[in-house]
Parts: sequence; C-alpha cells; structure tokens
Amino acid sequence: MALFKRNLFSSDQITNNIRSLDSRGFSLIECIVAIAIFVLMAGAIYQTFFVLSKELGSNTDGVTISNLASQYLENARNMPYSQIGTIQGNPHGNLPDLPNATTVSVSNTNYKIYYEVTYIDDPADGSTIYSTDPAPDDYKQVKLSVKNLTTGIITNFVTNIVPTGLESMASGGAISISVMDAVGQPVSGASISITNNSISPSVNLNRTTNSSGNWIEVGLPDSANSYHIVATKNGYSSDQTYPVSVGNPNPTKTDATIADGQVTQISFAIDKTSSLIFNTLNKTCGGIAGVGLGIAGAKIIGTPSVLKFNNSYTSNSNGQVTLANSEWDNYTPALTGNTYMIYGSSPIQQINLLPNTTQTFNLILGTKTTNSLLVIVKDSSTGDPIEGASVTLSNIPLSYTSNLITGGSLWSQQYWNAGAGQAAWTNTSKYFAGTNINTTDTPLAIRLVNLNGTALANSGSLESSTFDTGSSDTAYTTLTWQPTSQDPSTQVKFQVATNNDNLTWNYIGPGGAGTYYTSPNTTINASNNGNRYVRYKAYLTTTDLSKNPTITSVGLNYVSGCFTPGQVIFPGITSNANYKVDVNAPGYTTKTVSSLNISGYQTLQVLLVAD
Repeated sequence: MALFKRNLFSSDQITNNIRSLDSRGFSLIECIVAIAIFVLMAGAIYQTFFVLSKELGSNTDGVTISNLASQYLENARNMPYSQIGTIQGNPHGNLPDLPNATTVSVSNTNYKIYYEVTYIDDPADGSTIYSTDPAPDDYKQVKLSVKNLTTGIITNFVTNIVPTGLESMASGGAISISVMDAVGQPVSGASISITNNSISPSVNLNRTTNSSGNWIEVGLPDSANSYHIVATKNGYSSDQTYPVSVGNPNPTKTDATIADGQVTQISFAIDKTSSLIFNTLNKTCGGIAGVGLGIAGAKIIGTPSVLKFNNSYTSNSNGQVTLANSEWDNYTPALTGNTYMIYGSSPIQQINLLPNTTQTFNLILGTKTTNSLLVIVKDSSTGDPIEGASVTLSNIPLSYTSNLITGGSLWSQQYWNAGAGQAAWTNTSKYFAGTNINTTDTPLAIRLVNLNGTALANSGSLESSTFDTGSSDTAYTTLTWQPTSQDPSTQVKFQVATNNDNLTWNYIGPGGAGTYYTSPNTTINASNNGNRYVRYKAYLTTTDLSKNPTITSVGLNYVSGCFTPGQVIFPGITSNANYKVDVNAPGYTTKTVSSLNISGYQTLQVLLVAD
C-alpha cells in the first residue's frame, strides 16, 4: 500500500510537473513530428538538387560534346582537301575512323571520336548512275561521331567540304551498287560492306542504300578483282562478290575491279529469310530420328556447279531438320545413309522456298532395298502430279506384275483358291468365309457353287480376310473389280467394313447400311475413313441357273498415313533390263515405257497427255 501511495500525485503536483517540462524543452511527440517534417523537407531539397545536378550534368556533357565537335570538325576543315579521308575508308586520309577511333578525356569522362568521309555526287551537274557526270566526286561529306563511353550515347555531326579547284576522277574510279529483292524491287536501308586488303592503305567501308536501293562510291583506288562487296539487311539474306579460289575458280560474281576514270556497276539480290522444315517420316507419318540428310540449293556462285548452299544434317528426335533464316531458293534433299530410301515426298523431289515464309518438306522413308523404282506421274502441260493414276510394273521373263495407284495404295486380290478360314490377310489366295461359293474351278475366279453338282445356287457371298493398312490415318478412295460387266441375268455387288479394333465388322455401301456398290470404280463411303482395318464382302446372284456370275479380281484403293502426290514406289524388285511400265488415268492417254533397265534405286517421271 505504501508503494501505491508513493505513485499518487495531487493536482498541484501535476501542474508543477507540466510547467517543469515546458521549461526544459519539447515533448517526445513534438520531437517525432519535427523530425518527420525535417525528413520531408530534406527529401524535397535532395530531389531538387538531384534533378538540377542531372540537368547540369546533361548540359555540361552537351557543352563538352559541342566543343569537341567544333574542334574536331575544324581540324578536318583545315586539312588540305586531298588529305580529307579516314585511315581505312574511301577517300583515304589520316582522320580516325571507327576501327581507329581517338579517345579523349574531359572532366573525368571519356569520349570516343571518329569520322566517316564519303564523296558526294551532286545531281546538279549530272549523275554517274545515268552516265551524265564523268567526274562525280563533287565534294566530300564529313560525318563526325562523338560517343560518351559512360552513357554509350553517340552524337553525330555532319558537314560538307567543297574543293577550291575543279572536280576530277582521274585518280580513281567509282562503283555503282544496286540492291533489289526477289522480285526486282529496290531494297532501301541495305548495308553495303566494301573491303579491299590487296592495296595499301586497305579499304574498309560500310555504306547504306538509299530509297532507290542504290549507293555510289566514288574515288576508289585502281585495283583489279579485289573489291569484296557484301549486301545484307537485318532479317534478310545476303549476296556478295567472291574471290577466285581453289574451291571456286570461276565465280559467277567476281570481286569487283575499279579502274581510273571508270564506273563499275554491280547488282545484288537479297530478301527476307524464311524457315524450312524437313520431316523424315515412316509410312504412317511417324518421325524417324537420326536420318542423315544432304540439302542442296539451286543457286550457283561459281561455274560449272559451285552451289551457294550445300550442307549435311541429321534429323532430331522428332524426325526433323529445321533450317532457320534460309534464303529463298529451290532446295533438294538426299539421304546420306544406307538404312532408308525415299518412298515419296511432298512436295515432289524439291521445294521452292519463298521469302518471308515457313514451309515444310515431308520425306516418306522405308527400308532400303537393293533395287527399287519410284514412279512420278505428272500432267504434261501443267506439271502437276496426277492422283489416282494406275501404274503397272511388269517383267514377263521374271513373271512379275505389280499395280499401284498414285497418291495412295492398292489392296488387290486375284485368287481365292486356297480356301476359307484366314482372318488376317497373309496368304493372298485365301479368304475369311464364304457361302455357296466356288473358288477352285479354272479359270480361277469367285463363282456360285453347283448344288449337288446339278444346279447353281441362286445366291452366295464371300467375306475377305482382314487387311491392315498400317495406320488409323487412312482414307479409302475407290473400289474396283473385274470383270466390269456381267450377264444381264446375273449380278455382282459389294460392301466394305472398316474399324480400328479388328473385331467390329459393319458392312455398308455407298449410301450406308443396306446399300451396295454395284458399279466398279465407285467412291467408297467416307464414313469408312479413319480406320486401320478393312474387309470387303462380295455378293453374287443369278436369276438364270445356267448363268454364273464371276469375279476375277478385286482392288481397293486407299491413302494411309503420309500423302505422296502422284508417286508410287516398287521396292525389293530384281535387277533386270526387261521391265515395262504402263500408266493410265481417267482423262489421259495411256503411256507405256518399255525395256526399262532397273538397277539400284531409280526414279522414273511419266508425263501424261490429256485426252
């Protein structure tokens, strides 16, 4: 209780204490408020000081640069006109250029100073490009650059210096450069590099084309086949001259020659680059990794056959070779290994890469065989691939015949005499099931059976074995059979069933369930597409028991996996000189190529003429 009593104060004591605090100074709260006000005022003062210092520094830097420019431009103006030039430039002189820049220090700040000097062809007295000015080096333009090495900012100053005497090009020549794109339109803002290390002092110039895609460089020293010129632009391809070398002894565009008093004209073609993707695929469109691919362009930089582009690559894990920043050209791929061969391509054989595009080239590959034939069928007038052309390769001495359809494949069966009971189509002479069917009488065909050896059955059917197209990415095109016509009292008709489980067989015709294909070469119902497995079912009927319908062959055309327009491949054939190729397509005249000698991997292009 005593402690409690000691902490109690009377009103007079409290008043005296407050007066005592007033006499000593500020309270704690007042001190905090005062400090806060001081910080705000100090921050404002500092910010103002910072801005003023920055402005002062900027103004000081601007004044320094202006003084440097005035001094160094005056140095150029005071030089003899003939000596105004840069160390590695044209005209040549003793002024420092970018590779030989001068560094000066002012107020602890370093500046890099360099010049660029060019001749100016004033159009007032004619122009070199139009051959109306025999002396085009009218005056010199001096560009001075001052770079602040601390900020990296470059400030440029330009002045023209005119000679006191008459102009003359007797001591040098000129080069007129034109840069255009793939369709011949001018390319403005293109970078031009002109170098010559065979003369002393050497020449190392960087110029830029004007709005017309042109640049004229005058006053260059006389020199034969030694001015190397490169034209390019950001995002564009490049074009250049080439020196004579062991690898290119006869360049199509040799390094330029400059002769005293003469104008050399040269043009370059550049355009926006593109991306080109090569896909190395199997027959079901799966990517194949590790495929060696040689890719060559068509542009020649030297005669007789020095190519501008000719490189080798290997496909990545996705089966791709990607060429970014590629120049417009015609590119042709070729396999460099021994594992695969080309079963077809899209587009055919080569691709025309256009500027500023992304294009894809698909190569369909298969196991390499010793001898094979790739047939390409095209329209003779348009050069376009022909789809649905029938290509038959035969060799009588070898008893060999094979028929394929361009743009797809053909499942064909001619014999059924080995009988029923085969679910998967492995034995080409067997089928799955049949009712009232005879397949063994000669000549071999599908017929109605003789019941009790005395009379024909009036109807029967045959269900084929299952054919595996290899991919669910399959489109079925047409169904054909032979003979194409029957006796009026008989009929042959078909249905087709497809699936992806190899179990569910729902047979339909061109109009769906309950309809039938009654005419050969009928388009297969599109609802069958997208399925890997396929069967056909043939129905035979007769109203005259003395007349028997017959089927001697069945063909089902399909496109599975990757599309190869106008192409078919015959792999694994025997080397021989007696092959014959027959090609026919609706609306075209049939063409035959006889006495074809096939040895190794060969390609045959067949041009069909429209009827």
